[in-house]
Amino acid sequence: MGGYARQHQSGSSLVVPAGRAAAAHGCCLMLERLQQGIVAGLLLLAAVWLWWSRHYPTGVIVGGLMVLAVAHAGFLAVEFALVHRANRHDPAPRAAVWMLLRAWLAESRVAPQVFLWRQPFRSRAWPNNPGGVARGRRGVVLIHGFVCNRGLWNLWLKKLHAEGHGVVAVNLEPVFGSIDDYVQTIDAAVRDVADATGMPPLLVCHSMGGLAARAWLRAMQADARVHHVVTIGTPHHGTWPGQFSHVANGRQMRLNSDWLQQLERDEPPGRASLFTCYYSNCDNIVFPASTATLAGADNRLLPGLAHVAMAFDAQLMRETFARLGATRPAPPDAAPLPPGP
Repeated sequence: MGGYARQHQSGSSLVVPAGRAAAAHGCCLMLERLQQGIVAGLLLLAAVWLWWSRHYPTGVIVGGLMVLAVAHAGFLAVEFALVHRANRHDPAPRAAVWMLLRAWLAESRVAPQVFLWRQPFRSRAWPNNPGGVARGRRGVVLIHGFVCNRGLWNLWLKKLHAEGHGVVAVNLEPVFGSIDDYVQTIDAAVRDVADATGMPPLLVCHSMGGLAARAWLRAMQADARVHHVVTIGTPHHGTWPGQFSHVANGRQMRLNSDWLQQLERDEPPGRASLFTCYYSNCDNIVFPASTATLAGADNRLLPGLAHVAMAFDAQLMRETFARLGATRPAPPDAAPLPPGP
């Protein structure tokens, strides 16, 4: 097999680059261990509560466990309250309160599945398979966002494997490094898929992953090497919560940061036509809402969806999978939504 090795998953044999497979498995350990530690801490808190409250009435014991189980929903509620306020003057249609409540409930259910199960314990459930089942079928590169790993994409990976498409889901490391540090990782993934399939891949990017894709395009001048780029809740113009971050990639995602402005200045005319940007008026991480759009891109509003849940929206997945059999999209005819403040 030359420079390729075989990985076995659920009884099937999948072809992956030998050296890069080992590197991908190693570089995701930092975030895995961090999130595994969070899960262990929560379980320890539950055990301490059970011991400390063992003489209390059953209702009190159960109530304490319930508070621990839904504590994250309280933090999410604060985020959605800030979304409601921040979107007051944004060009995107403002979400009604009932939409925000529904999005909050959905995100409260989805977020623990991602951050407490798929990413810490199931990030290697679906291995990379750049070539799919046959050469000549377009492949996909999946790029996750801030404080995530490839486990975010498990539902996508399952479907891509089932349909025989080549796919590489990257791990962006260092977790809190500069977005420019991810260029080589993305370049290797794109090269692997293109070499194995004979076609430029589709890039699907969640959140910060879309900025990493733009940084890769800038560094490599790689427009011809990609079929199309789909971004999901990407802070193309930054995000309001970014002002509170003190890590390198978090600072880069502050509203209209120097890094984002330089990225935009470096992009040639017409590059945005490579992009379809999905955004939501209930995004609890990237807001104001229109900061997730690009002038000249095909900007598509998904009303009522929160940040993590947006990545698994059935309409978005259906439209994205349809692109795997499509020709390269033409620039959109409609006028783009202007970026938010």
